[in-house]
Amino acid sequence: MSQPVKPTRRYDSPRRREQAAATRLEILEAAQRLFERDGYAATTMATIAAEARVALKTVYVAFETKSGVLRALWNLTLRGEDDEDGPVSERPWYREVLEEPDPERQLRLNARNSRQGKVRVAALAEVIRSAAPIDSDIDALWGRIGTDYHANQRAIVDSLSEKAALRPNLDVQRATDILWTLNHPNVWQLLVSDRGWTPDQYEQWCGDLACHQLLNSPPPNRNEA
Repeated sequence: MSQPVKPTRRYDSPRRREQAAATRLEILEAAQRLFERDGYAATTMATIAAEARVALKTVYVAFETKSGVLRALWNLTLRGEDDEDGPVSERPWYREVLEEPDPERQLRLNARNSRQGKVRVAALAEVIRSAAPIDSDIDALWGRIGTDYHANQRAIVDSLSEKAALRPNLDVQRATDILWTLNHPNVWQLLVSDRGWTPDQYEQWCGDLACHQLLNSPPPNRNEA
C-alpha cells in the first residue's frame, strides 16, 4: 500500500527573509540611480537587473512591472530613515506638527519637514512627474502623490482652524490649497533645482510665506530693519 504523499513544506527562515529584503533594497537602489540618471522611459527591467547584478527574473518576481519598481521606490524614499510601513500621517515628524499648540511654530515645523522630505524625494518626484504622461500606472501614482500631499496639508490647516488662527475670510479649503502649493514638489523643482536656491532658503521662504498667507496675526517681516 502506497504511503500518502506529504505536502511539500515551503522552507523559510529569518535569514532567507533578510537576504530577500537585502536583494530587494539593492534592486531599488539600482533602479533609483538609473531612473534619476537616464529617466523612466530609457530604463528597462533588464538594465535594472544588470545594475543590481541580479537575474532579470528576480526583478520581475519582486516587483512584477517597471511601474511597480518605481512605486515601491517612491514609498521607500518617502519614508526616509523610518523603516516602518504606514502613511505619512502616522510618522512622528508629522504628528509633531499636528500636536504643536503654537500656530506659527506649526507652520515652521511643516516647512522644515517639507525641506527634509524634498531633499530625499525631489529628484524621484521629478522622474514620476515626467513619466506620468507616458505610463498610466505612473500617472495614477503622480495623482495619488498630489492627493496625499493635499490631505496631509488639510489636516494641518484643520488644526489651525480649530485654534481660530486662520486669517479672517480665509476658509479651510483655500488655506489648504495655499499650503499645498507652497509644499508641492513642483515648487521645490522650480526654486531649488532650476533657480539654485539652497534648501535652507526654501525652508525659510516656505515658512515665512505660509505664516503671512494663513495666520490671523502673521509675524513681522524678519528682513525689515
